[in-house]
Formats: sequence, C-alpha cells, structure tokens
Amino acid sequence: MEDWIRRQLIERQQPGRRFPAMFQRWLHLLFLHWSFAPEIVQVTLPQGLQADTFEGHAWIGIVPFFMRGVRPRGFVSVPGISNFLELNLRTYVRDERGRPGIWFYSLDANQPLAVCMARAVFALPYEFAKMRAKVSDDEIDYRSRRFGFKNSLHYRYRISEKLGEAVFGSLEFFLLERYRLFARRGNKLFTGRVYHPPYQIRRVSLINADPNLFAMDGFKTPVEASAHSVYAERVDVSIYPMKPSQTAGCGSNGNLEHL
Repeated sequence: MEDWIRRQLIERQQPGRRFPAMFQRWLHLLFLHWSFAPEIVQVTLPQGLQADTFEGHAWIGIVPFFMRGVRPRGFVSVPGISNFLELNLRTYVRDERGRPGIWFYSLDANQPLAVCMARAVFALPYEFAKMRAKVSDDEIDYRSRRFGFKNSLHYRYRISEKLGEAVFGSLEFFLLERYRLFARRGNKLFTGRVYHPPYQIRRVSLINADPNLFAMDGFKTPVEASAHSVYAERVDVSIYPMKPSQTAGCGSNGNLEHL
C-alpha cells in the first residue's frame, strides 16, 4: 500500500481518548475541483504546510453544502441557529509530520452567530453571506452572495448514478478522505480532527458551477470548467478541539499522531 493511502486511512479512524467539541450534519455536498501547479498553491500556505499533490497536481475545491443540527457537545440543536448554509474554498496539504489535511481559504455561511463562533473558537476564515438553496427531486439550486460583494455565486446541478465509497488510491480518495483541518492564529499553526463515515458519492451533471469564489479569495478565476465533480448526500460529523500543530521535530517519515 502506498504511504499516502496508509496515512489517509489512519487519519479517518475515530480519534481515541478524546471527546468531540461539536456535532454537525452535512447534507447535499457538491465537490468541484480544479488542478493547479503545486508552486501556485504553495505560496498561499503558511509556514509548516506543504501543498499535497495527486499525480503531480495540487487541487483547489469549491464545496457548497447544507449544515444541519450544529451543536456543541452537551447541548441540543436550535433550528434558527443550528441550521444554515456553507460554501468553502479549500486546498489539500500535509504538515511537517506528513499528516494530510485541509487548508481553508474561506468559509461563507448565512448564520452570523456561527460565523463569529467559528472565527473565535476554530480560527477559521469564515465570512457572512446571504445564501439560499432549493432541493427539488434530484436537482439542487444553490446561491450565495458574500457581504461586501455585489455579485452572487450560483451552483445548480442534477444528481445521478451512485458510485459508493471512494476507491483506495483514486483521485476521489485523495480529495475526499480528509479528516484533519489546519488553521492559523497569528503566527501559530493549529490543527483539529473531524470524524465521519466515508462519503457515499454520486455523479453529478453541472448546470451552473460558478468559479468566481476564486477571485473573491485572491486567485485568478479559472477559465476552464472544473476538472472533477462529485456529490455526497449526507454525513454525521464529530468535530474535535483545535490544538497547536507542533510540527517541529518530526519529518514526513516520522510516526503519525493518531488523535
């Protein structure tokens, strides 16, 4: 088994001896991905992270989805606060210990309290946006306009055949089997774990797949269509506390920390 596959399989196991900080349900996830030269992505990353690659390419993804039942451990969900929409721009990285994860350039949401709490607790670059989405049969229409920007982003697509769990070693496995996130507060790098069953993915037929989120986050907007797209209907997620990444002193061939 290739080392990168082994590492991602280790990371998707449920963290032991720790309690989640929060629970969430993610619904109707659309994954849109574009490939980039690794050096283009690398210059956007903080010290301690390296652009992860598949067959020589780095990848940046747009992911619109629905958040439901968001609640801290020990509390019940509140419909007006716990249910909202989210749209993120992300890339795939490894830290100096070789641990695979996600780096977020932005996360837009239409729940102001969730935006404020995520910034404060998880040091994630959340932005407030006006958002709406409609689900009808096997078609989803999703729109978002970030506060301070004039134009809306539009994602509309039809869900089609079932593919099941991502095949080991495939591009889908590389992109989707990610159970760690990284964030920066000041000059300090933090990491946190998430746990959920592997995505059950399906093909999609894209009607609108707006790439202009790239420009909003400082990139050139891709002129080509996304190179890869899939859909996942639902996962129930446990979110674990953030902690300092502590990357120094262990290279990529060191033992993986299983948290």
